[in-house]
Amino acid sequence: MLLGVPVDQIPKLLPGLLLPVAIMAAATWLTQFIGTDLMGFDKSPVSAIMVAIVIGLVVRNTLGLPEIFKPGVDFCVKKVLRFGIILMGIRLSILELVKIGTAGLPIVLVCITAGLALTVYISRLANLSRRLGILIAVGTGICGASAIVATAPGIDASDEETAYAITTITVFGIIAMLLYPYLAHLMFSGNQIMAGLLLGTSIHETAQVTGAGLIYDSQFLPPRPTAADVAIVVKLVRNALMAIVIPVMILVHNRQLAQAESSNGKRTSVAKLFPMFILGFILLAALRSLGDAGVEANGIAFGVWTEGMWISVHQSVAQWAGALLAIAMAGVGLGVSYEGMKELGIRPFFVGLFAASLVGVVGTILVFALGPSIRP
Repeated sequence: MLLGVPVDQIPKLLPGLLLPVAIMAAATWLTQFIGTDLMGFDKSPVSAIMVAIVIGLVVRNTLGLPEIFKPGVDFCVKKVLRFGIILMGIRLSILELVKIGTAGLPIVLVCITAGLALTVYISRLANLSRRLGILIAVGTGICGASAIVATAPGIDASDEETAYAITTITVFGIIAMLLYPYLAHLMFSGNQIMAGLLLGTSIHETAQVTGAGLIYDSQFLPPRPTAADVAIVVKLVRNALMAIVIPVMILVHNRQLAQAESSNGKRTSVAKLFPMFILGFILLAALRSLGDAGVEANGIAFGVWTEGMWISVHQSVAQWAGALLAIAMAGVGLGVSYEGMKELGIRPFFVGLFAASLVGVVGTILVFALGPSIRP
């Protein structure tokens, strides 16, 4: 069995697996070319996942998707995606949440809460599907595409809804990455701590936050800790909260769905209310924390790996997670037709604009209120 697929069925998956792998390879190269060679960053601010899904969309809607590729593409979207999400948990040590800038935590919590609640509410007013509203909310409030792909399977979001949500938050994330460094410098009179708090709180993707911080540092040359340092620390806090916020959002959504189905005479199993892959995600985060604790206590993780070996282990797992998610998102792009997305209309785009603006405004107000008291 390969992730629940019988061995004799694996050959049928190969064409549809190799195509997303090829797209992922192309996306990785393009990401490095655009971010490193053209833009000059040490680490590209362009997301490989974003590029992979765009390439997948272009291929599907220009060349089409022959039948031979469909089983493997479906496997990527349903199985590889969940496995990548589980492995992604290794990136988030629970111990890190305690160590990182606790001063920024109140700002993060208020922004996430306001962003989730008001975005879901506005999406209902705009008559969006509950699933699409949730995806835009978590993508804006927590961690961009990573939060969307982690949430989508748990609420049974369609490929079109997932792709539209990622496209929406990606567009506004890129705009924020390019614009916010200059706005932050003007609003906070060169205070790099307050600028970093805003960048880390209000921009969607980790890569975009890093890019915005590097833009700020390269333009305004602040002393250490730089705006990039602060922004990345705050973004790590947001990333860590994925392990709490996403399961809660999935649970609330599925309970509401179960109530609706019950009123229609349908039944929903209890297991569906909390998908097992989310438990796997939390388990990997817990393992990361235990390993880090072992290294801190006696220099050995789980009584086996030295500090250097343990770092290599969890970094390798994190790299595999990123690769699998890129493959899966290429599969999502390949599974989405323009006609299907067009049926969703322009309203989700405006909801995304509202969500991005809301988080930016709330973040700015909170940084003005709390930022001056935070010292390097």
